[in-house]
Amino acid sequence: MTEAHDAAPAINLTKVRAQAPDLVSLYKTAGASLHAHGLEGVRAAVYLVLDRSGSMRPYYKDGTMQYFGEQVLSLSVHLDDDGTVPVVFFSTDVDGSAELCLGNYPGRIDKWHENLGHMGRTNYHWAMDEVIDHYLGSGSTEPALVIFQTDGGPTSKAAAERYLCKAARLPLFWQFVGFGDPDDKEFAFLHRLDTLAVPACRIVDNAGFFHAGRDPRTVDTGLLYDQLLQEFPQWLTAARTAEVIT
Repeated sequence: MTEAHDAAPAINLTKVRAQAPDLVSLYKTAGASLHAHGLEGVRAAVYLVLDRSGSMRPYYKDGTMQYFGEQVLSLSVHLDDDGTVPVVFFSTDVDGSAELCLGNYPGRIDKWHENLGHMGRTNYHWAMDEVIDHYLGSGSTEPALVIFQTDGGPTSKAAAERYLCKAARLPLFWQFVGFGDPDDKEFAFLHRLDTLAVPACRIVDNAGFFHAGRDPRTVDTGLLYDQLLQEFPQWLTAARTAEVIT
């Protein structure tokens, strides 16, 4: 599944038009980015992890989070034929989990968020643990792209770093995405996770980070996809060499 037998997307344009016509433009843009990064035909699961700490409230209120979910779903259907993205919401702990589906996505992120209640502090490691448990429970040995959104550093930095280093032996690539003030010192920790030493801290470089700014909705979608995929091809190569992907 990790090797591309042909350049066809996992779910073709005809099916996307039939099930999610509003996503066709995003789907085409994602396809162009995959082509540019040499990822056409590659198969991988896609996870979405969303921050629900109290400071994230404006991004849920203005539709940013729903739109981001649709952007990720539109990318995922090129990579995975089940048309489903597991979603993990976190703050102090894991607030909840759900599945964003090609046939049922409008308003879903907003609805789930509203039903989850209290928005707490920021702890990455519990959300990372949830993704790892889901992945291991699936029985899959194929690669997965974990898109992990946050608006700041975690309360427990040591735990987040420890989980990331341990997870390097699994076929999981963690693409962190920052929302908010790019000059916020809290994002220094995400830069640190992106640059942890190999092999001293982890068997392969299993993480990337980019900042989407104060208003991620204004980021060009092609640029967003390019940034989400920037380090994924290099990780695939390194993970195969290290036999993380078999």
